[in-house]
Order: sequence, then C-alpha cells, then structure tokens
Amino acid sequence: MHGPSSKWKKDNSASVKELLGKWLFFLYAIVYGGFIITNVVSPEFMGVEVGSLNVAIVYGFLLIVFAMLLAFAYNHVSTHAEDVMNKDKESEETEE
Repeated sequence: MHGPSSKWKKDNSASVKELLGKWLFFLYAIVYGGFIITNVVSPEFMGVEVGSLNVAIVYGFLLIVFAMLLAFAYNHVSTHAEDVMNKDKESEETEE
C-alpha cells in the first residue's frame, strides 16, 4: 500500500515562523494601507507622472516587488530557524 512519502516530525521552529509571519503581514498591511489612504485622500497625487507611468502604477508595482522580497525573507529566516532549532532537538534526542 502507498504510505506517506516522508515522516512528519514536530516543527520546533513553528512559533518563530508564526511570529515572523505576523510581523511581515503587519508590515505589508501598513505599506498597502498607505497606498489605499493615498488613493482616497489625494487621488491627484497618484496621477502625477513618473517617467511614462503615474505614481499609482509605480506604487502598485513596488507593492508586488515588496511582497516578493518579504516572501524571500520569510523563507530564508524560516529555513534557517528550522535548521537550527530542529537540529538542536534531534541532537538532544540522540544523546538521551
């Protein structure tokens, strides 16, 4: 019979990843909120030309790039936390 492809273990870094995810979410929400508030309060500013584009388009693209950077940062920090925290627990278990 077909079983699981890998054995699932407890993730000792889950609390770190959860906290990091919340902080990055709130950081992105603040930057996105700035986009929304600027659109509501000063739509004429969003129409200002920046090269051949307007501020709204540039800000929107920067939001996408910022989200990708946050995702890469989350992945990097989470992977490092998993390596460090899960390795420590594995070495403690093998010593016992």
